[in-house]
Amino acid sequence: MKLWDKGFSTDKKIDLFTVGNDRELDLILAKYDVIGNIAHAKMLHKIGLLTDEEIASLEKELKGILKIIEDGNFIIEDSFEDVHSKIEFLLTEKLGDTGKKIHTARSRNDQVLVDVHLYVKDALQEISEGVDELFELLISLADQYKNVLLPGYTHLQIAMPSSFGLWFSAYAETLIDDIYFLKAAGKVADQNPLGSAAGYGSSYPIDRDYTTELLGFETLKFNAVAAQMGRGKLEKSTAFALSSVAGTLSKMSMDICLYMSQNFSFISFPDELTTGSSIMPHKKNPDVFELIRGKCNKLQALPYEFTLITNNLPSGYHRDLQLLKEGLIPSFSTLKSCLEMLAYSLKNIQVKPNIIDDEKYRYLFSVEEVNKLVQSGVPFRDAYKIVGKNIDNGTFNPDKKVVHTHKGSLGNLCLDEIVNKKSKA
Repeated sequence: MKLWDKGFSTDKKIDLFTVGNDRELDLILAKYDVIGNIAHAKMLHKIGLLTDEEIASLEKELKGILKIIEDGNFIIEDSFEDVHSKIEFLLTEKLGDTGKKIHTARSRNDQVLVDVHLYVKDALQEISEGVDELFELLISLADQYKNVLLPGYTHLQIAMPSSFGLWFSAYAETLIDDIYFLKAAGKVADQNPLGSAAGYGSSYPIDRDYTTELLGFETLKFNAVAAQMGRGKLEKSTAFALSSVAGTLSKMSMDICLYMSQNFSFISFPDELTTGSSIMPHKKNPDVFELIRGKCNKLQALPYEFTLITNNLPSGYHRDLQLLKEGLIPSFSTLKSCLEMLAYSLKNIQVKPNIIDDEKYRYLFSVEEVNKLVQSGVPFRDAYKIVGKNIDNGTFNPDKKVVHTHKGSLGNLCLDEIVNKKSKA
């Protein structure tokens, strides 16, 4: 069944090509399609296009379909083009002409828009909860290991003293920037497009404020054309938010892969969180973190994929937009699993103490020695040359005691301030 069926069949190859994997993806959107149908039916009743008896029967059947979906028993057979046609078929099968009335004052375009907006709102909330959990863990680890020094690097060369407290809390605060993106995407999603129909509104006196209230949207997408143009804009905004989180996870995973290697040996994990080699018995491979890195790098390509699909489309609906679902919907489950695995693994991290006692890290303290001379009255450029000369002639013998007091330094992590900052995000 197709909502646009006029009584003649479509070539099978054309059908397969145009539908693609929409049925599979629509199973995830099915819940939201029913919710949108219920709100739309109530609005049709409010403006007098459905009788009391019709709205009662429609609402009953739709709630029954919702129960089937929630129980995991809902399917979309190949004879149906999408979730919308399957639900309308079920209503018509049970209610006859009353079921056929559900599509009054509506297009499949605004149905898809409503489904995706509602789905994205919920899915972003799940991602935000995963980010919250990781943030709290990182702050806890920063406090736990705040006094364990760690070599800092620039250009992958030994640079200056850092600490595990500084490292963990750096990623915690970076997540706040990602939250800003998630909140922005949430604002884009929290606009009701229902009533825009095919993108040009309807001649029926529909009540869009009423459906906005019923569906729990903060506001309307008022202009019907703007609502239709929101398809693509929503997906791209969401993709930028997801890619921002993914960028943070990818960078931290790369750090972990480096720090686990024998050349660094700063951290380790229990054997059950690593994998071995088929021929090298000594190996403990960071497969989990490599996969997080790879998956998150794929997610960072998503905004550009969506840009290339949509950037030269004029206003109005185009079938190209169907392709956005293929990237959008799986991206949430991918990022959610990466957040879960990183948090699960970090709960078991083993931090190596006394790292900087190794002789190769003695030059970490060159800047500290320069600063001590400056504080004693030596001009900075002269102090720099003195310490450089000592390094060159092999007489550099630093004091490895590090005292940093300014905000954001390893001696003053500002963990409470970072937590307070997040609470206002």
